[in-house]
Amino acid sequence: MKSTAISFKMHGASTGRHISSSTVKSRRGKFPKNYCFGSPTAGFMAMLLLLGFVHGGLSEEQPLVSAPLGFRIFGYDRGTAWISQNGDFAFGFFGDYADDGAGFAVGIWHNLPNIEQKVPVWVVGGGVRVSQNSTLQLSMDGSLVLMDASLHGLPVWSSNTAYLGVESATLMNNGNLVLMGSEGRVVWESFNSPTDTLLPGQPLSFPQSLQPSSPDSIASYYSFEINKRSGDITLVWEDNVTYWSSQLNHPADVGEVRLEEDGLLGLFDARGGLVWFSYSEDHRDPFVVFRRLRIDADGNLRIYSFDNVSSSWKVGWQAVQSQCHVFGSCGLYRVCGYNSTGPSCECLFQDSASDDCEKIADLGNCNTGFSMLILKQTFLYSLYPPHDVDVILSIDACRSYCLNDSSCFAVTAKNDGSGVCTIKGTNFISGYRHSSVPATSFLKVCLLPEAVSAQATNLHANTLPLEGRQHAAQMVGHKRSLMAGIVVLLLITASVFLTVEIIIVLFVLYRRRHTNVERSSPFGKDFGMNPHYSAIVRLSLEEVKELTKNFGNKLGSSIYRGVLPNKVLVAVKIFGDIPVSEREFFSLVSTLGSTHHRNLVSLKGFCNEPAHKVLVYEYISNGSLNQWLLDRKHCKGKDGLHLGLSIAIGIARALSYLHLECKQCIPHGNLKLENVLLDENMVAKVTCYGIHALLQKDAASSSESPLERDIYMLGLILLQIFAGKRYDDDVKLRDFAYHMCKVGKLGKFVDPRFLIGDEEVEGMERVVRLALWCMQSKPSLRPAIGEVVMVIEGALSLDMPPENEPSSVGVH
Repeated sequence: MKSTAISFKMHGASTGRHISSSTVKSRRGKFPKNYCFGSPTAGFMAMLLLLGFVHGGLSEEQPLVSAPLGFRIFGYDRGTAWISQNGDFAFGFFGDYADDGAGFAVGIWHNLPNIEQKVPVWVVGGGVRVSQNSTLQLSMDGSLVLMDASLHGLPVWSSNTAYLGVESATLMNNGNLVLMGSEGRVVWESFNSPTDTLLPGQPLSFPQSLQPSSPDSIASYYSFEINKRSGDITLVWEDNVTYWSSQLNHPADVGEVRLEEDGLLGLFDARGGLVWFSYSEDHRDPFVVFRRLRIDADGNLRIYSFDNVSSSWKVGWQAVQSQCHVFGSCGLYRVCGYNSTGPSCECLFQDSASDDCEKIADLGNCNTGFSMLILKQTFLYSLYPPHDVDVILSIDACRSYCLNDSSCFAVTAKNDGSGVCTIKGTNFISGYRHSSVPATSFLKVCLLPEAVSAQATNLHANTLPLEGRQHAAQMVGHKRSLMAGIVVLLLITASVFLTVEIIIVLFVLYRRRHTNVERSSPFGKDFGMNPHYSAIVRLSLEEVKELTKNFGNKLGSSIYRGVLPNKVLVAVKIFGDIPVSEREFFSLVSTLGSTHHRNLVSLKGFCNEPAHKVLVYEYISNGSLNQWLLDRKHCKGKDGLHLGLSIAIGIARALSYLHLECKQCIPHGNLKLENVLLDENMVAKVTCYGIHALLQKDAASSSESPLERDIYMLGLILLQIFAGKRYDDDVKLRDFAYHMCKVGKLGKFVDPRFLIGDEEVEGMERVVRLALWCMQSKPSLRPAIGEVVMVIEGALSLDMPPENEPSSVGVH
């Protein structure tokens, strides 16, 4: 058994409580030379402190260079922290569990005197929160593990370094938390898994990224990353919108980003050459003691400096100078503007029946028609999805187009001479407003003349002096007289041309019925061959027939392949005459249209006629997961195993998005092999989500909720993936898997083409155990979808579940 030696020195007789450790690491029975064996008091102190480190964690804030296996930090004592040897950084629990109920986080922060607020520079698990009785421990197997007391001590995060030779943990003087092996070998380090901050000297390389640690749904979409194609550093919203870039003149070999001690932020190519840089305002300022680069919750990237004279953090540089130019800066249904204090967020539209601006007008229930609200010097853009369509139209034509198109919610007309009209086909809208913005936007609202006119007047009208108002009243009188004459003239003209107009209308209708799909479909009306048009459109049944060549290419039960005029393939699902109201169907379309995730099949359009309900989805080329299992040609060995795990993770992430991240929770309701599709890159995409509950609304109630049913079906799919084939009897499959896993013969259950070695068997055993937990006959025992994702990704481990009762009922 290895012995552990510790060397101590006191910081001064007067303090008596701050103890510095210069060495805590494994040695073979040898103590440092400066350890005093002759002093029984010193020996007793060392023994007590050693026992405290291994069994009870730190008793108070104190520098500790290296912590041995078994080291713990407890959440119930927030005065406990691990301090780096130079005293610059601290590691431990932080946050106020009692105030906001969100729980504690665990991470590293600057150890600043007289500064109570702990600003983290790295957090465990990207900011995962735990209860106050939780524990962080360097386990005896060499893995750093965070265990949540509210989950009965289950691990919620791990460094995944078990049995890799870790012997100790070290909080370096530069803020890097390192797990060390023998002879100073680095097994794991926090610098390689950054969260929202880069410290001086810490490299960021592709595919690493920084993301705000804020749990806010808008902030979580921002990231700071390196563009693999151009070598630029970029600020990105999701994977679609780059709103800031280093804008290199020539593409560079992908390298790394570093913040230097003196305040220089540099982008270095693969050969170490500096290809882009920027300075903090206090570059080389001798009074600055700490710096950090952080992407904040508002989506901006900033260099912060701690001024030792004023004892405060200051912003020395930020990427986007105008905060309103950060994409989605104010969130949904708001526009970013400026007042005397700086950037501010205002409601895009405020419903007269509500005091908030959480949603814009419900256009599906407009009984009196539509009107267009004018927003001067305002630019609008869609957040979900962030693909707007640009066409060339005049301002009046741009407004009229949106007013007459049911798929349009708002437009922005640029008055900079370009004639660009930007069309928004989703009601998830944001934007910015400023006196220098050369654009006028129009927002579609329900026609309420008094309310709309009053609101438009309050927002945009210029106040006239008294004389101006009197003159305006006189002009109104003259206009009324002229209008009477104009009305008579119009009636005479209408009677003359009525016959001609009827003939023209009949001719147009005749031609329209016989024209091709490109001219009749809303996709082809103004956008022709634009493959990026992403607005959800309403189609007639005739248009659906033309897109699918009269339902000539059948993909499955009531599913047909079609081609849009812009050459984009779609899958058309026919429901026929289902017993749902028009309002319910429109609500479903609105809900499905607002879901956008890498592992979900997106909705492109719909048809709502009395006897036919149709949904038009994007076409996924590689068929269903059921076909993949039947094909028996999928990859073998490690490649096949990794593909199976990738598919499993994709399905779990899709469910997690539907259950947890959507504004309204969406149970799938009918998860099965046929409803999991694989694209050209073999990425799993879940389809037909959210429609089962509507179609089965009159069905008898079940003992389990739709969310619990989704978890059960996910478990069944996981077992079928790793068994390598489809099983019709889910109970027999589950019981067979349970028995093989319990007796340690999982190899007889798993598809033999997957098996390579013990490491692969261990990974699949974790997923099979998870599937068995998901398929527990008692819904209360099934894990939540968030836990499912963490287990599949390897962040959590779990034991064997209890055996199901023989009478348990599975899928029917």
